[in-house]
Amino acid sequence: MAPKVLISDELSEAAVQIFRDRGIDVDFMPELGKDKEKLAEIIGRYDGLAIRSATKVTPTILERADNLKVIGRAGIGTDNIDKEAASKKGVIVMNTPFGNMITTAEHAIAMMFAVARQIPEASVSTHAGKWEKSKFMGVELTGKTLGVIGAGNIGGIVCDRARGLKMKVIAYDPFLGEEKAQQMQVEKVELDDLLKRADFITLHVPLTDQTRNILSAENLAKTKKGVRIINCARGGLVDEAALAELLKSGHVAGAAFDVFSVEPAKENPLFNLPNVVCTPHLGAATTEAQENVALQVAEQMADYLLTGAVQNALNMPSVTAEEAKIMGPWIKLADYLGAFIGQMTDEPIKAINILYDGYAAEMNLAALNCSLIAGIMKQVNPDVNMVSAPLIAKERGIKISTTNQAQSGAFEGYIKVTVVTGKRERSIAGTVFSDGKPRFIQIKGINIDAEVGRHMVYTTNEDVPGIIGALGQTMGANGVNIANFTLGRTAAKGEAIALLYVDEPVPGKALDALRATGLFQQVKSLEFDVA
Repeated sequence: MAPKVLISDELSEAAVQIFRDRGIDVDFMPELGKDKEKLAEIIGRYDGLAIRSATKVTPTILERADNLKVIGRAGIGTDNIDKEAASKKGVIVMNTPFGNMITTAEHAIAMMFAVARQIPEASVSTHAGKWEKSKFMGVELTGKTLGVIGAGNIGGIVCDRARGLKMKVIAYDPFLGEEKAQQMQVEKVELDDLLKRADFITLHVPLTDQTRNILSAENLAKTKKGVRIINCARGGLVDEAALAELLKSGHVAGAAFDVFSVEPAKENPLFNLPNVVCTPHLGAATTEAQENVALQVAEQMADYLLTGAVQNALNMPSVTAEEAKIMGPWIKLADYLGAFIGQMTDEPIKAINILYDGYAAEMNLAALNCSLIAGIMKQVNPDVNMVSAPLIAKERGIKISTTNQAQSGAFEGYIKVTVVTGKRERSIAGTVFSDGKPRFIQIKGINIDAEVGRHMVYTTNEDVPGIIGALGQTMGANGVNIANFTLGRTAAKGEAIALLYVDEPVPGKALDALRATGLFQQVKSLEFDVA
């Protein structure tokens, strides 16, 4: 029986034809995604669901999706898909991470021109027959300093286009190395420096806990008088109310926004202010981009449904069905090791060195590498997947090295990852026990045996009495239950570490209380994608 796919959003007719040409039964219902009840009613009939941004794939929808095997998002962002619920349901989530990069970058450049020359307001005025030449005095882009926040795929294209416009480009990106910055011909700076120097600021980062409100009221106040701000990335990166006040005061000369904290944006503090250009999330809205991502998602979904091949999946590795049975726990281990390193590292990474020992060295190392690198990179970009992560790491100038060796210790096999930055090296090793559960077995060269939990706390300290008591008492006082507790040290009175597996997220006040004891050199809460 042929697989059956539902397309519930607007998608190119060429994509529909790809499914049909490959023998897949497809229902094209582009308005259905707006009707949650109807979608939930019929989703159980389908093996695949192809969507854009209008369809919201919620746990309620997934509960009814008894036959669903794959969700394909034509585009990058997957905020409209509950990926955790999809994973639990055994549904693969795919996206098309590179189909609309140029289009989004070009929109940011267009918005920069529009706000520099007040083009929308001048157009309205001219259509009204006012001919107000003196009212719309603009500024040139040539010779101005452009501050780019986020120099990844889209930000990198913006940097390249801006240099072509003879702008001086400075970039803030914690994962941008000096060597890569030199190749891009941009100056790598810290955020405060960018805020003080930039004539134009454009944002190209995902919305994460680290980037949310990155242009807060406090940071906006640090900007150069007369700055113009462009956001074609994600709503929530800028304090829109604070920006509105600075626009009214004249400190900020203009703003151009394609994305907003609440969408669809029916009202917003930025609306109806002078020299504020607003568009309704048009970053990817060109004929070419829509066609590219539609064709890509159709090909990817058809490949999976017909052959089992997996491309651009956000919640599983690109491996064959046979490999997945054996490698599943090891792929999760690689992800956990990467996530640990990624959460511990807040400076540019120069190199990632991966060692595979024994049994692990005999597996599909490319897939394990992808999982581990994705675990690191997705700490700053949640949209990274196991296919795109190595490419993104390469584009950022990160050198990846892999070594495999015969069994060399007590474990049948293990994985060890070492990350090199300009200031330090950081390493962690892990293995999979016979019960199929990944374990951390070494951190910073200190041997441990730690089960991986969703919520964890990591500390470093000098090996002195009172550490266990301080940890237990502080967690208890803040209502945090410890499920597992692992200690390790180099030697008596030497360097020591602790890794706590706890039942719930640790409140900031508990971490502050641990730091206040003066017993710990480092206190860090960690989160892992453990089902």
